[in-house]
Amino acid sequence: MLLIFTDMNKIILFIVILKSITTSAASVDTVAIYSNAMQKNFQCVVIKPSAYKKKTTRFPVVYLLHGYSGWYSNWLLQVPALKNYADTYRMIIVCPDGGYSSWYFDSPLDSSFRFETYVGTEVPAFIDLHYRTIPNRNGRAITGLSMGGHGGLFLGMRHAAIFGACGSMSGGLDLNYSRSKFDIMKRIGDTISHVANWKKYIVMNVLDDYITDLQNKKTDSLQLIFDCGLDDFYIEPNQKFHQKLVQYQYPHDYTERPGSHNWDYWRNAIAYQLLFFSNYFKKSATDN
Repeated sequence: MLLIFTDMNKIILFIVILKSITTSAASVDTVAIYSNAMQKNFQCVVIKPSAYKKKTTRFPVVYLLHGYSGWYSNWLLQVPALKNYADTYRMIIVCPDGGYSSWYFDSPLDSSFRFETYVGTEVPAFIDLHYRTIPNRNGRAITGLSMGGHGGLFLGMRHAAIFGACGSMSGGLDLNYSRSKFDIMKRIGDTISHVANWKKYIVMNVLDDYITDLQNKKTDSLQLIFDCGLDDFYIEPNQKFHQKLVQYQYPHDYTERPGSHNWDYWRNAIAYQLLFFSNYFKKSATDN
């Protein structure tokens, strides 16, 4: 094909167009990850930075959890900028399926809901096997929104040997604020017959167990970040979680900002959390 340009402006325009076509960009895989715990496959989105094309480089991973009634592609559909963040921070972003209303528990009442095992252990094992990750806790972080915010902190604290950092956006950090909503009772029972479950599975109480184990050197220290909108119905439990961490003198990053329980808030919040995790990964790489 013969290309003839009549002036310099057209030559420059052609170069710009050619560059835009050939410039690298993040790529997205949709993979099926089998759960031995639940004996079925679940779909998962994996966002790889453009630098992944360098065949010898390994990358840290952020596991990003959806909320109640969400699904594996929820985050990417609502926040396409995740591909840009993966490029900017040179990280892999993994969005697993957490079920319609799992709350990321291994339900003591329903064996078909074992999403703590699935997301907390089976998904990271699959990702480490099939992608060039940094396959240790210094290269893994987990966070999410709403139900996934509860999941991010719940899984992080209960699996600190796997994740080095964890977070939450608008997280339901005290299930007592949603007792009869969001299928919580289907997963752990009512508050009378199954009162022990309401202690064991609430992030607010998981924190107590985590701090005790940390003091007894039975677990690893985590980097924590969480935030909530001032008009969010979960603002009070987030404030209480922050206050509890302050009482424990445990370092953490907590932010309140204008906003409600919606995607406008989460699109903004995720940018800050990914920066936090990026800084954690860089520091971990330097320290090691």
